[in-house]
This record gives sequence, C-alpha cells and structure tokens, in this order.
Amino acid sequence: MYSSHDFDTILLRGKSMKNLDQIHQKIMSAPMNATYSKKGIQRLYKAPPQARLVIVGQAPGRKAEASQMVWDDPSGNRLRDWMGLSRDKFYQTDRIAHLPMDFYYPGKAKSGDQAPRKGFAQKWYPPLLKFMPQIECIVVVGSYAQAYYLKDQAKKNLTETVKNFCQYLPDYFPLVHPSPLNSRWLKKNLWFENEVVPQFRQLVQNYL
Repeated sequence: MYSSHDFDTILLRGKSMKNLDQIHQKIMSAPMNATYSKKGIQRLYKAPPQARLVIVGQAPGRKAEASQMVWDDPSGNRLRDWMGLSRDKFYQTDRIAHLPMDFYYPGKAKSGDQAPRKGFAQKWYPPLLKFMPQIECIVVVGSYAQAYYLKDQAKKNLTETVKNFCQYLPDYFPLVHPSPLNSRWLKKNLWFENEVVPQFRQLVQNYL
C-alpha cells in the first residue's frame, strides 16, 4: 500500500517528467539545433529527476549519435570501467544523469571531434538541472566541462586539476576524458589509475 509520501513522490515525479518533456521539445525546436532536427537527429543526454550524480562530458560521438545512447563508444567503455559499473547498470540506473557540453555530435576535427558549441551549455543546463533537485556532485570530464564549472578554481592545466581532485569535493569531481586519444596521458600519469579511479569508483557506489 502506498503512503501519502509515496503518492507525493509519484505526483512530483510525474510533474517533473512533464516539464522535462517540454524542455526536450524546446531544445529540439530551437534555431541553434534546427539543422539537426531537420535531419531527424535527436538531442542526446539523460536527465532523470531522481539523479544524484551528473556526468558532464564533451559531446556525443558519431557512434553515440547513431545509437542514441550516451557514452556508447570506446570512451564509454573506459568510463564504465572507472565507475565499476556494468553496461546494463550504467544505462538502467536513474541515479546518474548525463549532460554533455553539447547534446549533438559536432563533427570531426583534425584530432578527435570538434569542440562543443559555445553558449550551448549556458542556455540548456539551468532549466534541466532545475528538475534534478537531488544532484549532489557534478563529475566534470575533460577540459571543456572543467572550464565551464570550475572556472578560476581550475589549476594551470587539466593534469594539475585532476591531480588535485580532492580540493573540489564534494561538489565536483574532475576527470581526464576517457577517450582512446588520452591513452598516452594515462600511461604517463599512472597516479590517475592508482589514486583517482578508486576514489571515483567509491563515489559512484555511494550515490547508487
């Protein structure tokens, strides 16, 4: 039998989902995303109202765009390993949100993908985060996410920021991007796998 608290939670969740659907539609119909919408390309992120942890990455890759699944690529495989989560658990849990700095694949660059569009996160993050009131920690993956959230609190470079991750807790957890392009960085900075990943994995388990 449901208690009055259960009914309040169900009603709030239903209202949040309705409002989130409205935001989804606004994103799809916005002029800045018109080219994608005309091609039938959907915005890609995950914003469950029950989320407690949000992972902020760069932007969907080509494979993720095609499958319409966040982090559905080699970068995602490495991220899931760092988190200590199976693929099924990663996609099924409603405790983790995923908000890339751009919700659409930006295209290829000379090395990796193009940068997320300027102003995109500033426009769409506030209304989405409003409907995830239980968020307690934001995982900032890579330089774009760290520049947006940490601003002048970031160190002189990404390596120093990630190495000093404890200084940003409990609000933020900075990570290097799990892209295969950073494999050389990971081999050079063994402290990341030995010191940072275990702490990150424990953080994830705490919020699940």
